[in-house]
Amino acid sequence: MSNNAVSVLTLVRGRSDHLAALAEGLRQQTLCPSELVVAYMQVQAPALPDDLPFAVRFVQVPGEPMPLAAARNAAANSAQFRNLIFLDVDCIPSPTLVESLLFNMVNSGRCLLGEVRYLPATVSRETIKRASFEQLLGFSVVHPARPQVPGQGWCPEPNARALWGLSFALTREQYFGCGGMDERYVGYGGEETDFAEKLRVSGVTLGWCGQAMALHQYHRVCSPPLDRFDEILANAQRFYDRWGCWCLEYWLGHFVRLGLIRWSEGASEIVQLRQPAPAEVRACYQPPEVAFA
Repeated sequence: MSNNAVSVLTLVRGRSDHLAALAEGLRQQTLCPSELVVAYMQVQAPALPDDLPFAVRFVQVPGEPMPLAAARNAAANSAQFRNLIFLDVDCIPSPTLVESLLFNMVNSGRCLLGEVRYLPATVSRETIKRASFEQLLGFSVVHPARPQVPGQGWCPEPNARALWGLSFALTREQYFGCGGMDERYVGYGGEETDFAEKLRVSGVTLGWCGQAMALHQYHRVCSPPLDRFDEILANAQRFYDRWGCWCLEYWLGHFVRLGLIRWSEGASEIVQLRQPAPAEVRACYQPPEVAFA
C-alpha cells in the first residue's frame, strides 16, 4: 500500500452545506485523499456529489447527546488506509493541507495539528461556493488562543493538551495504540483532552504542521456553553476521576461566576447548585460575528 494513501475523516450532524464545502476543498487538493469517511450522527446519510475524485465511505453513529468520541472511533475503524486526517465538518481545507499533513506526519512520526482560522458570519454561502481559498483566507480571523504556523515543515508542540480536534493527523497505529477515544464521553467536551493524555502516555508527541491551513465556516455558538451544561459537568468530572486533574476549566470557571456550580481547580468534585435558566442560555448565544469553536 502506498505511503501516499490517506483517509480524511469527518463527523456530521446537519451542516450539509458545511460538509459540501469541505468535500469541494478536498477536490482541490494538490494531493487527493484516497477516501473521505463521513461518520454521520443522524437518521440519513448526507448527500455528496457523485463525481468527487476520491471514494466516500459513510458510517452511521446514532446517539444522544452527540456521540463524538464514538463517531471518531467508528470513522477510524472504517478507514481503509493507515494514515488518518481528522478534519472538522466546518473546515474548508487549503489546497496543500492533505499533502503537507501526510508528508510531515510520515517524516516526523508525530501527531500533527493544522492551523484553523475563522470565517465571520458576513461571509455568505454563495461567497464560499464561488471564492478561491486565498480569497476566503482574506476574510478570516486568527484564533486568539492558537498559534499562527509559519512556513513549511513542522515544529514541535510540547503540550499534549494542545491537541485540536478540528484538524489533526496521525497513523492508525497511533490512534488505536492508545485505545482510541473513550466512548464514555458523550456530548460536548473532554474527549479530545482525554485522548491527548492517552497519546502522551503512549509516547506519541505533537507538532504543528505548516501549509495545512483550514478555514472554519461560521455557525452560531453558545458562549459560555450553557446549552451543554450537563454534558460539560459530567465529562469534566469523568476526566478528573481518571487523570487527577481537570479539563474544561475555562467553562467551569464561567459556571462558578454564574452561581451554577461550586468548584475550584483544587477540588475533587463539582457541586451543582442549580440549572441554568432558559433566559440565561438564550443570552449566551453569540451575535453573528465570529464564533470561535
